[in-house]
Amino acid sequence: VQLQASGGGLVHAGGSLRLSCVASGTIFSIYNMALAWYRQAPGKERELVAGITMEGYIKYAESVKGRFTISRERAKNTLFLQMNNLKPEDTAVYFCNASLFSHNYWGQGTQVTVSS
Repeated sequence: VQLQASGGGLVHAGGSLRLSCVASGTIFSIYNMALAWYRQAPGKERELVAGITMEGYIKYAESVKGRFTISRERAKNTLFLQMNNLKPEDTAVYFCNASLFSHNYWGQGTQVTVSS
């Protein structure tokens, strides 16, 4: 499984970005996978931002609840992360992650920078 993330950029605080992660190289749909977005800020450990199970259960980190929305689109085999009301502390490299049959896959990361 290959994951291609995109959509990062530089925004002012209060702005919005939408991240995308396209899955390819597999006959399986993203609906057969547990999916998640993680982020890693400089000098910090990678942390879970949002996840969605195959059944559609969703969880968010407390720091992003009410501001970020994770979703998936079957036809495009794509995972999304809509990020609203961005804050400087959201600045990080964002990674998409997929789990399929106990194998874990990572996208290459996309930089999100929020200026104050």
